[in-house]
Amino acid sequence: MILTQTIPWSDFSDKHKRYINTAIDSRICVAEGAIRSGKTIDHCIIAAAHLELCRDKIHLASGSTIGNAKLNIGVCNGFGLEALFRGRCKWGKYRDNEALFLYTQTGEKIVVFAGGGKADSYKRILGNSYGLWIATEINEHYDSDNSRESFIKVAFGRQAAALDPLVLWDLNPCNPNHKIYSEYIDHYTKTNLPGYLYQHFTIDDNLAISDDRREEIKAQYDPNSVWYRRDILGERCVAEGLIYKYFASNTSEFLINDPLQWCRERSKRFSKIMIGVDFGGTKSYTAFKAVGITYDCIVIVLDEEHIDSNDLDPDKLDWEFCDFVERVQETYGESQTRADNEESVLIRGLQNAVRKKSLRTTVLNAKKMEINNRIKLTIRLMKQKRLFVSRKCKHMIDAFQTAVYDPKSYDDERLDDGTSDIDSLDAFEYCIEPWYQKLIKAAETP
Repeated sequence: MILTQTIPWSDFSDKHKRYINTAIDSRICVAEGAIRSGKTIDHCIIAAAHLELCRDKIHLASGSTIGNAKLNIGVCNGFGLEALFRGRCKWGKYRDNEALFLYTQTGEKIVVFAGGGKADSYKRILGNSYGLWIATEINEHYDSDNSRESFIKVAFGRQAAALDPLVLWDLNPCNPNHKIYSEYIDHYTKTNLPGYLYQHFTIDDNLAISDDRREEIKAQYDPNSVWYRRDILGERCVAEGLIYKYFASNTSEFLINDPLQWCRERSKRFSKIMIGVDFGGTKSYTAFKAVGITYDCIVIVLDEEHIDSNDLDPDKLDWEFCDFVERVQETYGESQTRADNEESVLIRGLQNAVRKKSLRTTVLNAKKMEINNRIKLTIRLMKQKRLFVSRKCKHMIDAFQTAVYDPKSYDDERLDDGTSDIDSLDAFEYCIEPWYQKLIKAAETP
């Protein structure tokens, strides 16, 4: 007896059914709305139906990074192209690009996966003519007025010779002034572009999510944050004002006197001790932060040091850093250091200094994730009461209380004009970003 593995589909809402059925006969389809609303799954289904019968051989799947594209479109929690073509597909390389090779009713199809978030991302998709273009988080793709460098414009241009062209975009709402709306999504609506289909979804449109689980997801967010309005309510909104409103309004709830005693009383142990280093410029400070992460993913800011960058030469920097590491290790043990990777010479100096002193820390480059992803993670930790700050870390407390968005920015930028302690925020974020996926997974666990 041969057992066949099947995809565990849940019921689809009427809105999703209408969108899928209409999209198959459309030219450009955009699904916008809340997280977990089923947008990407819809597009994987539409893409699979199109790939099964279309005449074009080469196709494009893109995300902000290639990893994002493979995870959200290729895998998609078991509902992506890999699952939809199970037994009829294989991963491989096509002209040095990651690709999924599909065997369809109309012959072999090749889906090239690419990241589109950087200024030079367009280079990876040159040389091919694409039939289907499926993109996740399209607002995170690089765009510019130069049609030769804009990933979005180049991708459109690569479809010019397609026999059966189709575009599938999804996105969570962002700043309503974003160019993705004015130049593309809303522009197509206003001009009545033939074959254009737009649909907005909320989390309530996804029947696979129970009411209890939906409330758990909502509870992960600060209801006063821009991310709640976008991810949960599915609204386009401007990021403005205080970033960490909940912390600023309830600071005392996040402060602890003695991190070790606090952990002992709750039977918690640190799995990682991180040190973050942000090298300040001529008008700012160099910041050291020590952060502990427990086995159950509680994050605690343990210690800090700020040094005026105007009085800091490389030798003094090395000495101050080693002194801070020794202080942290005397209390908490071995650590890992992440430092701003834009200062490679200073990082090498720190590496040499800890080696000479035989200190138990490795000095590595910071990952430098997108700042808004770091902000979003921090807000989740705060909302779930999984982030605490030692009361003695005055700079860290002030940084969380005063960080604001730039009111003049259309791209949700954190204001960096000297009024907020960005050095503290960066140093702290360098500590937690290596464990981003683990911390997010813990946040999403029911």
